[in-house]
Amino acid sequence: MADAQGLVRETACAVVDKLNSGEVTPLDLLDVLEKRIAEVDGKVNALPTLCFDRARAHAKALMQKPAAERGLLAGLPVPIKDLTNVQGVRTTQGSPIYRDNIPAQSDLMVEHLEASGGIVYAKSNTPEFGAGANTFNEVFGATRNPWDISRSAAGSSGGAAVALATGTAWLAHGSDMGGSLRNPASFCGIVGMRPSVGRVAHTPKFKIDRNLGVQGPMARNVEDLALLLDAMSGEHPADPLSLPLPPQSFRSAVRSGNKPKRVAYSTDLGITPVDPEVAAITRKAAMRFAEAGIIVEEAHPDLREAHECFHVLRAFDFAISKADLLRTHRDQLKPEVIWNIEQGLKLSVEDLARAEAQRVAMVARTQAFFETYDLLLAPATIVAPFPVENRYVAECAGKKFDNYVEWLGIVYAITLACVPALSLPCGFTASGLPVGLQMVGPPRGDAQLLAGAKVLEDILGVRGTTPIDPRGTK
Repeated sequence: MADAQGLVRETACAVVDKLNSGEVTPLDLLDVLEKRIAEVDGKVNALPTLCFDRARAHAKALMQKPAAERGLLAGLPVPIKDLTNVQGVRTTQGSPIYRDNIPAQSDLMVEHLEASGGIVYAKSNTPEFGAGANTFNEVFGATRNPWDISRSAAGSSGGAAVALATGTAWLAHGSDMGGSLRNPASFCGIVGMRPSVGRVAHTPKFKIDRNLGVQGPMARNVEDLALLLDAMSGEHPADPLSLPLPPQSFRSAVRSGNKPKRVAYSTDLGITPVDPEVAAITRKAAMRFAEAGIIVEEAHPDLREAHECFHVLRAFDFAISKADLLRTHRDQLKPEVIWNIEQGLKLSVEDLARAEAQRVAMVARTQAFFETYDLLLAPATIVAPFPVENRYVAECAGKKFDNYVEWLGIVYAITLACVPALSLPCGFTASGLPVGLQMVGPPRGDAQLLAGAKVLEDILGVRGTTPIDPRGTK
């Protein structure tokens, strides 16, 4: 195929158009990706597990169907984060405990994505059990930021973000509890979205209403992101929290041109220090909404309980999902995971009741906030990409953090508020590292958020800066 590697730079929407027209086939795309991975992934370690034989078998089966029956993605390849089961494919969760785990059944989300025409060809790297926003583990090692391979790609969907940034994926799946779709998107100059709770059905594990974490899409631009969210969305009876498809597609919302009337920007959501350079870049980007006649004001909802609340609810989640591992495989767990589980096991019913009440209050205040504002804007990360050997951000702007997740307050506060959010590339530091603007929509306002993000994306003109070849230290 002429200029096959030129496909790497195409948008996902453009590639799907080529699939639908017959200009390329899913097998062509798999050939392109296999070559690109061989060229660049050794420098960044984004996709440590490949399953091209499985992918080609699925592609051939899909190609037997009429074009109109091949689903929304029409055979577009998509990597799956290594926390999520794919039938017959090594799924480690970044843990030595599951180093050789081969699931017999895929997660509901994967089954749905494949039914929508997605072809799974790789698993993307993640920290052990997704814990900590720096993608490294003892099974596969560290994933490196392609803008400067001495820097972190953040996490926990770090492998997915790097695959997009380096052109080894057109779209990618991720998940988000404390910013795990938004943090790596910010660090890698791509778009990552935490959708509304229930928007993407998944297989329930450990607890039916376990909703701090959600599955979501990552892409190089907003319209591609909307395409993947359309393909991932929909209810399933096995996931009681899952939502039905909305009347209109998310991609149509992006193309609508609908603009917010009034948006709020906050440097810190009132709860966290922020690096001054990151604050300046994100504020400048937010204020550019005014070029479209949109009112921009500095404001944020009251989220003062976020740190205490998230610490308790996250620890509880670790306790119910991993206490057995602590008892049986303590020597194979990283210290941060042990700490999280032990914190959870110490909780009392009173601790949980207080945290749940705090969350209810923050949700109510956030909903009231969106009666005045259409969108909330803030930094997606409080620092630029940090050295990859640092396990986490220990301090920022003179403030030392009490634990390894506190630096993520600016994103996990939004998790607690039960609203959709994404990270949009908005500029670069003086040293050339990407910075993401966190954009937050009203409750279940995924379409409104995506439409607003497209308006600002067009104003900022940062779209198209990826994919890149991995770069050395500057």
